[in-house]
Formats: sequence, structure tokens, C-alpha cells
Amino acid sequence: MILVDEPLWPARGRLWSHLVSDLSYDELHVFAEMLGAPRRGFDRDHYDIPSAMFRSAIWLGATLLPSRELAFRLRASGLRRPKHLSF
Repeated sequence: MILVDEPLWPARGRLWSHLVSDLSYDELHVFAEMLGAPRRGFDRDHYDIPSAMFRSAIWLGATLLPSRELAFRLRASGLRRPKHLSF
């Protein structure tokens, strides 16, 4: 399942959302491509997407969750890649 949180994270003059999969990175990359998110937006285990893409992500079928729930689901899936580990 593709999950997204509200665009609440400020960076580079914009607000950003996190886009994750609780199934596989393949599912995440396919969804991000359909959304038009560039591969450079992938950061270890999620995509950072600008607020301008948020509604499109929902329209394409992403499930909106609070940030804490999204992080919990990512960890529970076994797909979380912490910053301190190199991959």
C-alpha cells in the first residue's frame, strides 16, 4: 500500500510530504513514476514530494496518514532504512 503524510515539512522554500510503501520499494518506485516524482526525490526508504504533488498522490490512490502512523507502518513493514546505516 502506498502511504503519504500531509505536506508539513519545510525545505527549500516549499512544504513537503513523505511518500512510502509498506509493501516494497518496487511498488514505491512505480507509484512515484506514475506521479511524476523524480528519482532524485528518493531518500533511503521514501520519496519527498512537494505539496504541489500531494493531491495527485491521493488521487492516484495513496492513503493519507498522520506522519507518526506513516513512520510506524514503514518500520513495521521492515522497509525502514535509518540514516546511520549505509545501503
